[in-house]
Amino acid sequence: MIIVNVKEGESLDRALKRFKKKFEKTGVLRELRSRQAYEKKSVTRRTQLKKAIYKQSLNQDIV
Repeated sequence: MIIVNVKEGESLDRALKRFKKKFEKTGVLRELRSRQAYEKKSVTRRTQLKKAIYKQSLNQDIV
C-alpha cells in the first residue's frame, strides 16, 4: 500500500504528483501489463538481450 502524507498547506496537485511518482517506482503497472499475456522465458530473454545491445550501442556512440 502506498502512503502519501499531505503536508499542511500543500496543494492536492503536488501530493497527487508525489503519489504518481511513488506508484511508478513500485512497478505495479508494468507487472500488470506483462501478466496480461504469457511470454515464454526464451522470448523474454531475447528482448532483454536486444535492449542491452541497444543501450550498449548508445553508450559507445557517446564515448
